Amino acid sequence: MDRAALDAAYNNSAAVTNSAQIVENWRRRSDVLRPSSRELRYGRAERNCIDYFEARPDAPLLVFIHGGYWQMRAKEQFAFLAAGPLAHGISVALVGYTLAPEKRLSGIVAEISDALTFISRTNASFSLSGWSAGGHLTAMAMRHPAVKAGLAISGIYDLEPIRLCYLNDKLRLDAEEARRNSPLFNLPEKEKPLAITYGTAELPELQRQSEAYARVLKRAGLHPLQGHNHFSILEELAAPEGRLTALVRTLVDA
Repeated sequence: MDRAALDAAYNNSAAVTNSAQIVENWRRRSDVLRPSSRELRYGRAERNCIDYFEARPDAPLLVFIHGGYWQMRAKEQFAFLAAGPLAHGISVALVGYTLAPEKRLSGIVAEISDALTFISRTNASFSLSGWSAGGHLTAMAMRHPAVKAGLAISGIYDLEPIRLCYLNDKLRLDAEEARRNSPLFNLPEKEKPLAITYGTAELPELQRQSEAYARVLKRAGLHPLQGHNHFSILEELAAPEGRLTALVRTLVDA
């Protein structure tokens, strides 16, 4: 694909005509739920904070990494997702991180590792999830010793197309950094349970990336969710009876 075709192939906001309204709805719902969380700081940078929703003391924990192509959005917009796991006694931690271009992608990956190490001081093991760019960061962080299982939602696993499209204007990836941070080319020596999911109404490239990554992993399960686009799929985690919530309940018992 040429640059114009790649730009369209990865522009999720343009592909979903009401995406701006969906994201605004997330914000309103998150504003209602977020006051029940505690904000914890894991590093010095402004966004190095975690919103922690405790279901009960000693509850299993799901750590969630937000999306936004590593260059937009914030953890505060995703508090609404905690409702699904919390309904089943699962605590939720939403991780914030520095965005591009202030931080290069390798630095963002390092911040996520720092956040997980911080969380592991009080939670010896936990499950990890993320959406879109957060799905990529989830895959990159599966090596962390405290992570026991993962759920990658609508993620990016080969960064070469990202390097060649409009998204790289802020990311500034070169070929070496793109390959070094592509989960598809950096498989863990020891695999952990990982559920890979996407919506069947997503852009074909997003679907292809998930399918390609699932094929090279031995302990991954591929879970296409019928009818969902890149944004609506998150309702399956926000809902107590959602299909992604059901996967989380399985993973925390892994």
